[in-house]
Amino acid sequence: MPARSKPTAPTLVLLVRHGTTATTGKVLPGRAPGLHLSDVGRAQADGAAQRIGALKRVDAVYSSPLERARETAAPIAKARGLRVAIDRGLLECDFGEWTGGELKSLAKQPEWSTVQRYPSGFRFPQGESFVEMAARIHTTVDALVHHHTGGVVVAVSHADPIKAVVADALGTHLDLFQRIVVSPCSVTAILYGPSGPTVLTVNHVGELGSLAPS
Repeated sequence: MPARSKPTAPTLVLLVRHGTTATTGKVLPGRAPGLHLSDVGRAQADGAAQRIGALKRVDAVYSSPLERARETAAPIAKARGLRVAIDRGLLECDFGEWTGGELKSLAKQPEWSTVQRYPSGFRFPQGESFVEMAARIHTTVDALVHHHTGGVVVAVSHADPIKAVVADALGTHLDLFQRIVVSPCSVTAILYGPSGPTVLTVNHVGELGSLAPS
C-alpha cells in the first residue's frame, strides 16, 4: 500500500499597510519617490513591530520598495532579527497621470465614480489598471506562499493591493474591493492552505497572538 503523502502545511501571510505620511488621506502619492513616514506613522510602525514581534514565529519580512513601506518594515524586521527583502510586486498601484493629485480634486473627476464602483473597468491614464494591479499582487503573494510553505511571512504594502488580496481570498469580485478598509499599519492575516485561503483578520490593530481558524 503506497504511503500517504503528508498534507502541505499552511502558510500565514501578514499583510501590513505602511504607516501614515504627511499626505495620507489628502493626496494620491502612488509611486512618487521621497515620501516618508510622519511622526505618527513612525509610532504606528513601532506599534506594528511590537505586535508582530510577540508572535512565536516569523520567517521573513518583505516590503514594497517605496520609502514609506520600507520605513514601516524596518522596525518589524528588527524586532524579529530579520532583514527586509524588497519585492516590487508589493508596490502601490501605478496611478499614472493621477499621481500626486489631491483627493478632493480627483473626486470631482467624472472617472471617480468608475474608480469606486467599477474598478475592474478602469485604467489610470498612463498608468496601471486595477485588474493588472490585482494580478500582480496575487502573483506576488502566491510566490511568497510557495517560497515559505508552512511558515509566517510579513509583507508590507499599500492599501489598494492589500484590499485586492483580501477580495480574492474572500472570493469577492474586484468591483467590490473598495468596500474593504485597510488603515495605516493595520495587519491583515490570511492563512493559505491546500484547500485555499482562510481570512483570519482584516484591518486589525490589536494583538495578534490569538490568530487561528475557528
